[in-house]
Amino acid sequence: MPLGYLNLVLHAHLPYVRHPEYPEFLEEQWLFEAISETYLPIIQMLDGLARDQVPFRLTMSVTPTLAGMLADPLLQDRYQERLAKLSELASREVERTRWEPEFHPLAIMHLEQFTKAQETYLAWDRNPLNGLLRHQKTGNLELIGCAATHALLPTLMAQPTSVHAQIEQGCREHERHFGCRPRGMWLPECGFAPGMDRILADCGVDFVFLDTHGVLMANPLPNQGVYAPLRCPESGLVVAARDLESSRQVWSRMEGYPGDPAYRDFYRDVGFDLDLDYLKPYLVGNGARGMLGIKYHRITGPGDKKLPYDPVLAASKVREHAEHFVKNRQNQAGFLAESLHGKPALITAPYDAELFGHWWHEGPMWLDQVFRLSASHPEALQPVTIPEYLQIFPDTQPSLPAYSTWGEGGYCSFWLNGNNDWIYPHLHAVADRMNALAEAYPDPTPLVRRALNQAARECLLLQSSDWSFILTTGAHAEYAAKRIRDHTLNFLTLESSIKDNDIDVTALACIESLNNPFPDLDYRIFASNPVKAI
Repeated sequence: MPLGYLNLVLHAHLPYVRHPEYPEFLEEQWLFEAISETYLPIIQMLDGLARDQVPFRLTMSVTPTLAGMLADPLLQDRYQERLAKLSELASREVERTRWEPEFHPLAIMHLEQFTKAQETYLAWDRNPLNGLLRHQKTGNLELIGCAATHALLPTLMAQPTSVHAQIEQGCREHERHFGCRPRGMWLPECGFAPGMDRILADCGVDFVFLDTHGVLMANPLPNQGVYAPLRCPESGLVVAARDLESSRQVWSRMEGYPGDPAYRDFYRDVGFDLDLDYLKPYLVGNGARGMLGIKYHRITGPGDKKLPYDPVLAASKVREHAEHFVKNRQNQAGFLAESLHGKPALITAPYDAELFGHWWHEGPMWLDQVFRLSASHPEALQPVTIPEYLQIFPDTQPSLPAYSTWGEGGYCSFWLNGNNDWIYPHLHAVADRMNALAEAYPDPTPLVRRALNQAARECLLLQSSDWSFILTTGAHAEYAAKRIRDHTLNFLTLESSIKDNDIDVTALACIESLNNPFPDLDYRIFASNPVKAI
């Protein structure tokens, strides 16, 4: 038995940004960048570990909106077109930098990365979910679910039918994409409120993750802090909490590994550096400058002057930081073993998946090294998933976690403040009205059922926490506000046509074509007695 267990968790999520009404759309680039820079590199990293027979365990959530986009034929076509364009630009960069020895090898590196992304993408039939599913089948990867549209569930507890709808639809989508309902679930923004545990358990969810204070202030107080799971007394839901120390070493702006001067600078991109006329064929929309994913500089320091990126130097830093992380976790586990009376500590380290590769270019390489180093000293630290841990230690302390989220303030403040509080009256009113529709139409005609299902989609999309997050940050705020207005208006239009028995088939088809997640959605999940609706 090791001194401790490392529970690494990646949360993969993007809002639903599919816009067939335009030939190309700026916000769709969020998905395309994440595929090239995060999801495919993570799959390549897992493939390498499996090929080399390195024992590893990783937990990863894939939200229903992200899974739906990854499996969408329109977005698959658009991603391939985008990748082809960027590969063309990278080829031109290889030629342009031929007489620039500090940049020419980097141009070749980027072209090779785009080529490898294309090969991996096609190898998994243009759907990265297939690559993840392979590792789930071997038992190395624990894929968990998430609420349907990443809604901040504590803010919906006044309408428990909406909380149920978000969780149940999330489980159904997970089953549609991966062939089984998820054993665990990532709570959006780690948001938890007492009472949610019963809804989660009713939907078949066995375990979730919370931020540190959600468990430290549980009732009764946890005997082992955040280093062992808790079990909610009434529902039996198991809860694991984030370890602050392991989180800080990766997340912290001041102390975190991604800010090291040797790593590739995210913000210094050829999309802003090179001649605009040269770049125009590769820019999106109106030709405004933007990220193109080709970056020649390293972080260097806080100033504007940046040195050329050095992959060899970066690789040495990856090794150094992986060794530092694993050694610290081993020391941490040894220290905790004394206070836990010899029971191995469970160190839960959750991160946004998009940090690895997208924001932190070297992140997937760091993960690879962490697993390889852990495998070389299994007596000190072993990677584990929650189901495996519970098989070894089934007895967990009964305790009810406290209301909490992660993020600034720790209590929803980033998603509920003066910049975005105007959305919640609309969100709650639509949720109430959707519940009323589900109650009023238990057995509708096929056309009315279509309209009811689309109304449910609009309600779920409106509830996404991404819109309130964007309104707080200020970046793309107009887009977020428009999404809130559009989903609200679509719902009200559908509601009125259903009640008046005057459904415009053409208008309904138009809305369906624009907002088409969850093809198997049954609006009755919003009913007050959802068991009858399922």
